[in-house]
Amino acid sequence: MSAPERRILSPGREHWRHGPIDLVIEAWGEAASVAQAKAAAWARFQQVLDELVGELGALRAPVSAIRGMHGPVARRMLAACVVYAPEFITPMAAVAGSVADEIIGYFARPGVARALVNNGGDIALHLAAGESLTIGIVADAYRPDIDGHVTLPAHYPVRGIATSGWRGRSFSLGIADSVTVLAATAAAADAAATMIANAVNADHPAIRRRPACDVKDDSDLGQRLVTVAVGVLPDRLVAGALDRGVAVAATLLARDLIVGVALALQQQWRNVSPSGLALPQQPEAQLAA
Repeated sequence: MSAPERRILSPGREHWRHGPIDLVIEAWGEAASVAQAKAAAWARFQQVLDELVGELGALRAPVSAIRGMHGPVARRMLAACVVYAPEFITPMAAVAGSVADEIIGYFARPGVARALVNNGGDIALHLAAGESLTIGIVADAYRPDIDGHVTLPAHYPVRGIATSGWRGRSFSLGIADSVTVLAATAAAADAAATMIANAVNADHPAIRRRPACDVKDDSDLGQRLVTVAVGVLPDRLVAGALDRGVAVAATLLARDLIVGVALALQQQWRNVSPSGLALPQQPEAQLAA
């Protein structure tokens, strides 16, 4: 296994990598406090991958078959996903967000005003009182332009953002271009984004699927069919698929599992959020809470 790598991208912004874990770290505040936070976070980061590999077999199992996990990141993954049982989900649905949550915890200290840990688009935040961050939302991973913004002040109960969809780096059972979830933690957002994106679904000859294990032999999804291509779809079918995702999102919002979500598929957008939280209504929206 390769050694952890760390490099500076720009003042206050760093890239940390260890195997498949790929983080961009940004922090603002008093220089000494930020430096101390980064040193503590880096020391912890170097341990995370080995811990996860040690429990990988269990982490790829359905949550209904797991009785417990040992490492703190693995426990966070399980806790974020078990709320969806008895539906099929494995703790791997929350791995990126859980790692981001683990690292952001080291920045929650006096003198650090704001910080974010971006794990491939799944983001954990630290916001001191009175601070805020503006996050860009990308509808299509193959066209990485910013399609909208959401501004998160510290008093909002959002410290995690995650995006899922068939174009992302993880497999999806659905056809969403993107489902971006805001939640209390990145782990919770990660798991919810997976479930909502799976629900944005339809049948059409332009949609191609393959068993997950044929695409990646060690996939935790096994023989389940994952989306590998989505051609141009009729507008009514796109609308129906998004409506299915919205229905699931509304249920999760009512259960306090998420704070808000923006869904996108072939230039159609939907959002589900409480009053006062402005999410993009359509591509090119520039909205702030």
